[in-house]
Amino acid sequence: MTVQPQPAPEIADTRFLRRALGAFATGVTVVTIGGESPHAMTANAFSSVSLDPPLVLICVDHSAIMHRGLDTARCFGVSVLAEHQEGVARHFADRRRPLGTAQFEGVDCVPGRLTGVPMIGGALAGFECEVWRRHDAGDHTIFLGRLLSAERSEEDEGLLFFDGGFRRLVPEGSEVAS
Repeated sequence: MTVQPQPAPEIADTRFLRRALGAFATGVTVVTIGGESPHAMTANAFSSVSLDPPLVLICVDHSAIMHRGLDTARCFGVSVLAEHQEGVARHFADRRRPLGTAQFEGVDCVPGRLTGVPMIGGALAGFECEVWRRHDAGDHTIFLGRLLSAERSEEDEGLLFFDGGFRRLVPEGSEVAS
């Protein structure tokens, strides 16, 4: 008879858990959908999954507007933000911003070359994806995207999210001001 281990008490403390999980630095992306009701959201739950076939994943909270959009969208975009795009990240994370096309006003966006989904101009990398699979995962859904296009800029460093805040990479050999 196998005994199932029980979670430690700190796992039930969502504030502690969020802080502990925040010790893992991630990149910052903006996920977008187009069509009649375009939408965007800042996300750090993005990862490569497979090279053959080429797949990525994003995780979206069930209560997010983006979740409802992805339930019907055929395609989505992922823009990996460069270090100078913290303002873009904050804009698309702000729940008080306008919705629909108005949320893109004043933001450098270009239509994806294959799908037309809004892509963030000046991003470090951009991916157009076709929704391939969906998997329920607690309070989120994991959306697997089959890559349709990929672009990469060599000119910038990436924007990071670590310990509850935005950070920038410090290239190796650079002096850090104290």
